[in-house]
Amino acid sequence: MAPIPGSGLAKGLAVTLRTMTKKTVTAQYPDAQPELPPRTRGVIGLFEENCTVCMLCARECPDWCIYIDSHKETVPPAAPGGRERSRNVLDRFAIDFALCMYCGICIEVCPFDALFWSPEFEYAETDIHELTHERDKLRDWMWTVPAPPALDSGAEEPKEIAAARKSAEKLAAAAQPEPTPEPGAQAGAAPGTEAGTQPSPAPQTKPTDPQGGES
Repeated sequence: MAPIPGSGLAKGLAVTLRTMTKKTVTAQYPDAQPELPPRTRGVIGLFEENCTVCMLCARECPDWCIYIDSHKETVPPAAPGGRERSRNVLDRFAIDFALCMYCGICIEVCPFDALFWSPEFEYAETDIHELTHERDKLRDWMWTVPAPPALDSGAEEPKEIAAARKSAEKLAAAAQPEPTPEPGAQAGAAPGTEAGTQPSPAPQTKPTDPQGGES
């Protein structure tokens, strides 16, 4: 069946009329901030306390846009007679967002959960050299990282939480005082005897002669 002449124009006008009667949904940015999804890749936040300066994120970065400097410090022994240890102390952690391609490899390979995605996106600069943000700025972005979504119903408990819970239960069990015996109770008392009393001796019988008489 051949199309009716002008039907396409009529459909287009109908769509235009329906759209004109609807309320506008344009967000007036920057007066109205957009609602971003939880997994938005805005910038990378640094949780400095978890960073061990393992350099894994800098080595795995395809763009080599992560700059890390550190030094070693000697830690005194935890117990008398122990051996001193050395640990890495973070001096600089910077990311050049002019080179970053937001692949997220550094966040995935970090074994200590020190890097996170933040939904912040307002970090434009007039000079490209100022797009290299130091650890102070990365730490400020860390507090804008949204909380992780809740687990689905019936999902297994994460291994980290399960291990922490078992350790807490063991510590709580070890901290509980042992039950003290009641006054007058004797350890190892025979069953059926009251506390503080001696068990009655068994009745003695005379040995009998094999011929049937008493000896």
